[in-house]
Amino acid sequence: MGGDLRSHFSEPISLGVALGLLLGKPLGIMLAAWFAVKIGWSGLPEGVTWNDIHGAAWLAGIGFTMSLFIGALAFSDQEMLDRAKFGILVGSLLAGIVGSGILLAKGRPLSPLTNKD
Repeated sequence: MGGDLRSHFSEPISLGVALGLLLGKPLGIMLAAWFAVKIGWSGLPEGVTWNDIHGAAWLAGIGFTMSLFIGALAFSDQEMLDRAKFGILVGSLLAGIVGSGILLAKGRPLSPLTNKD
């Protein structure tokens, strides 16, 4: 998959995979959560806002494992698989940046990874 980086962004496979991770996953998660709350199947946990759900939905766009698995099943041609992998990399990276930005912009302190007792 040679060539300049800009040309890879315009490839239909790369673009489709990246947009699926960037738009499809957050939109699907937000709509499913909204629907579940709206019809009474669920409620937001205490202390969780729609902004938190929105940020987490974007973080779900970090989809390396399943995306690589599905890409390997879908594309037998190595060049097409490479294009899909490029879309996975770009989409996952951008989804992680946007999701982290949404959650960090709220100003909630991050919880420590280890217990310091």
